[in-house]
Amino acid sequence: MDQLHQSYSRGSQDKALLAMTIGQAFDRTVAQFPDGEALVVRHQSRRYTWRQLADTVDLHARAFLALGLQTGDRLGIWAPNCAEWLISQIASAKLGVILVNINPAYRTSELDYVLKQSGCQWLVCAGAFKGSDYHGMLQELQPDLRGIISLDPSPPAGFMPWSTLAALGAEVTPEQLHQRQASLHFDQAVNIQYTSGTTGFPKGATLSHHNILNNGYMVGESLGLTAQDRLVIPVPLYHCFGMVMGNLGCITHGTAMIYPNDGFDPLLTLSAVAEERATGLYGVPTMFIALLDHPRRGEFELSSLRTGIMAGATCPIEVMRRVISELHMGEVQIAYGMTETSPVSLQTGPQDDLERRVTTVGRTQPQLETKIIDIDGNTVARGEIGELCTRGYSVMLGYWSNPEATREAIDEAGWMRTGDLASMDEHGYVRIAGRNKDMIIRGGENVYPRELEEFFFTHPAVADVQVIGIPDARYGEEIVAWIKLHPGHATDELDLQGWCKGRIAHFKTPKHFKFVDEFPMTVTGKIQKFRMREISLQELSTER
Repeated sequence: MDQLHQSYSRGSQDKALLAMTIGQAFDRTVAQFPDGEALVVRHQSRRYTWRQLADTVDLHARAFLALGLQTGDRLGIWAPNCAEWLISQIASAKLGVILVNINPAYRTSELDYVLKQSGCQWLVCAGAFKGSDYHGMLQELQPDLRGIISLDPSPPAGFMPWSTLAALGAEVTPEQLHQRQASLHFDQAVNIQYTSGTTGFPKGATLSHHNILNNGYMVGESLGLTAQDRLVIPVPLYHCFGMVMGNLGCITHGTAMIYPNDGFDPLLTLSAVAEERATGLYGVPTMFIALLDHPRRGEFELSSLRTGIMAGATCPIEVMRRVISELHMGEVQIAYGMTETSPVSLQTGPQDDLERRVTTVGRTQPQLETKIIDIDGNTVARGEIGELCTRGYSVMLGYWSNPEATREAIDEAGWMRTGDLASMDEHGYVRIAGRNKDMIIRGGENVYPRELEEFFFTHPAVADVQVIGIPDARYGEEIVAWIKLHPGHATDELDLQGWCKGRIAHFKTPKHFKFVDEFPMTVTGKIQKFRMREISLQELSTER
C-alpha cells in the first residue's frame, strides 16, 4: 500500500515552532502590547493590561523565589478559574517550577493521591468551591507540604493568605528573578496534568514548555488570533482546554483573556460575550447547548463573535450548525486531542467548508504526524477504522514517576496511542468513531456510538444524546440511548424507535431509552460513559 492510500498524514511545516520558554513568550508579548488589555476576570471585577499583568506576575514569581521554590519543584494549584490561577501559571513557569493542576472537584482521597504522587512542596488553594470546603479537607489530610497559600482573604490558622505574597516578593530583587529565568530551557517540565482514568489511579501527564507553549500557539494561529481579539474562556483552567488553548493561545498572540465566572454559567457567559464585545468563545458541546437553549439568549447582542473552538467531546453536527447560525461563530473550529498531547493534534481550519467542520475533526496540526493502525500495529488503508496515533512536539515527556504506564502509551518510535477509533479520508481529514472501549459489538455487528448519536440529533425533540452498550446474554451487548430533550419538547421510547425504522439498520436501534436532564460528566464537561453504564445496568436489573 503506497503512502497516498494509507492512513498517515503529516501536518504543514510552514509554521516554525517557538524555541522559547513560557516566560520568554509572555515577556515578548508584554513588550509588544504593553497597554493592550490582557485579562478580564468579571467575577472578581479585575482588569489588567499586559504591563500590569507582567508587574503582578513578576512580583509573585519573586515571592515564590522567597519561599524557596527551586527549578523542578512542584507547586500544586487547587482552585476554580480566577486571576490568581493565571498569575500562578506564568509565575511558576518563569521559575522552572512545575505547576500541578488539581481538579476542583477532587475530594480528600483523590487530593491526597495527587499531592503525594507528584511530590508537591507548596499548594495554592481556594477556600471553598461548589460546596467543597478545601480548607477543611486539607486540615483533615494534613499533607506533607512546606506550606499552603490560600486565596481566601481570611483563611484558618496554618494557611498563608495570598495577600502576604506581595510583601515577600518585595524582598527578592528583579535581578534574582531574571537570573533564574535565564537559566531555564524550553524542554524542561513545566506542568503535570492528571488524566481522569475510569479505572485505577489518575496518571500525571508531564508536559514541557515546548509541548504546551507551541500547542497554544498553533491553536491560536489556526483561529487567526490577534491583539484585536477578545476570547471568552468559560472552560476550566486546570484542564488543557483552559490553560493551554485558552491562556497560552492568547499569550502567544496578545489576545485578551476573559473569564466570565469561576465555573461555567451560561447566563454569565452570554453576558461576558455581549458586554466585552468578544470575538471568540471556547466550550464543550454541553456548554454550547446550554447557551443556545438559554431562555434569555435573545436579550444579548452576540454579533461580535467570529470564531472559537468546540472540543473536549464529540461535537454533534446539529449543535455545530446552530453555533454557526445562532451565535454568529462563522469561523468556529473543531479541535481534537488529549492531555498527553498538549492537547490538540487535529483541528479544522478557517478554509474548511461547513461539511468538513461538522463531520470531521480536521487534519493533522502543523509540525505533527498522525496515523491510524489496526490491532497488530499496521497502518490501515484510507477510509478504514483503526486506532488513532499522534507523534511530534506535542507528545508529553511521560507520566510522572510512572515509566511502565509511559511505555504502554508511547511506543519506541515516539507514537502516542490515543485509544480512539478513527478513519482518515483521501484528503487527510479524520473522523472519530468513538473510544476503542466504547465501541458496541451487538450480535457480531460493530456499532459506533458517534454514528447513532449524530442520527438522533436529527430528531426535532432531541437536544443531546449519549449512546452506550451494556452486556446482554443473547447478543453480547445491547444498545442504550440516554436522551436530553429541548425545553418544551416531548417524545417517548416508542416514538424514537419508530424514528429509527427505515432510517438506520435494525441492529443499531437502541433497545432501551433513558430520558434525563443531565449526563454524568467531569468538571471539564466530558461525558462519563462508564457511570452511564453502571446506572443503566442497575436500573434495568431492578426493573426485571
